[in-house]
Order: sequence, then structure tokens, then C-alpha cells
Amino acid sequence: MTHNQAQGSLCLAVSVAILTSCSTGSTLDRSPLLDTSRSADPAPSDFRVRFETTRGPFVVAVHHAWAPWGVDRFYYLVRNGFYDSTAFVRVLPGYIAQFGINGHPDIAASWKNRIFPDDTVRHQSNLRGRISFASAGPHTRLTQLFVNLRNNPNLDQSYAPIGEIVEGIGVIDSLWSGYGDGPPAGKGPDQGRLVAEGNSYLTKEFPELDYVKAARIVR
Repeated sequence: MTHNQAQGSLCLAVSVAILTSCSTGSTLDRSPLLDTSRSADPAPSDFRVRFETTRGPFVVAVHHAWAPWGVDRFYYLVRNGFYDSTAFVRVLPGYIAQFGINGHPDIAASWKNRIFPDDTVRHQSNLRGRISFASAGPHTRLTQLFVNLRNNPNLDQSYAPIGEIVEGIGVIDSLWSGYGDGPPAGKGPDQGRLVAEGNSYLTKEFPELDYVKAARIVR
């Protein structure tokens, strides 16, 4: 996929993926993320999520009215620690920063088919600092998100923002972007290999990547 194609359709992971350092043994066995018979929770009308990252914290104000299906999925995932230890695998300066691939293969397998409905794109644009679910086209949204690093009105027909960064936008600007896009457009992380090999693939071949260390609802 070329960079221009990337701008037209944000690349979603081949499936929800892996960071092998996330959970092991009995801890994983007890994870609610393994049972996807429940994959969303009714979210409050407005709430905030604090992301701790390897570059520092940022806070997202989330608005249910902007994208109800997406916000309910996001609320469930954050409450259950889904985004902990996930890498910013696709950082394209002046465009977007993408993340949201879970770190364990068993959880990855559980979520790879848990598509949720597309939201009607309302009156909220993909402005700088706003966050939307990534997709590979209609009816393919799973767990990945992207942060707009600039105003991207060209994305408004397909991507409904769920919220916006209200503290720490500079953290997103500072994310490591030296690897560029993934193949075939660039030499960055291959999301297919990430699904198959997990965090060991990233730490071995892309050691400079930044990560979400934890994401928690703060109000």
C-alpha cells in the first residue's frame, strides 16, 4: 500500500495482535479479554482516559454522542486493560499515530473477529489531537485507534472521532517515527508478523518504538 493509499484508508492490523510481555500463566487465564462474548459496555456520556506512555502521559476526553458504538467498545477495552503495553506501530509525522494491538497471542486470537458496527460520521471532524478507530474499510473496526497529528478532514467520510486529547498533545508529537509506514509502503513493523510473533518481533527489530504503558479511566 502506498502512502497515498494509507491516507485514504487507514491500515488496521491484520488482526488484533500481540505483545508477549503482557500476561502470562494464571494471570492470563483470568483475563476477561479472553471471553469476547462481551465486547462493549454502555459508556458514560463523557469521561476521560489517562494514557501513560514511554514518552509521558496524555489525557483523552471521550464523548459518547460523537460515536456511540466506538465509545462503548473503547470504554470496555480500557476498563479491562486492553491497551496496556501496546506499541505505536505506525507513526507518520504530520498525519497520524496508530496503536491498539494487544500484547498476547491468546487475547489476539479472541478478538480477531470481534468487529463492531460502524458509527455514522456526525459533525465532528478528524482535527489535530482527535482519536478515531482505525479500519480496513467498512465494517472492519476492531481495537486499533489513531491520533490525528494534523487536521485530516479527508478522513471524515469514514472515521468518526470518539474523543480528543486535552492534555499532553506534545507527547504524541514526540513519538518515535523513524521506522515509517509498514510494508509494502515502508519499512516499519509488519502487522502480520506482529500477530504471529508478538512483542519479541518488535523488541528485536524495532527497539525504538514507543508504547502505551497503561490506560485508565480517570473521571
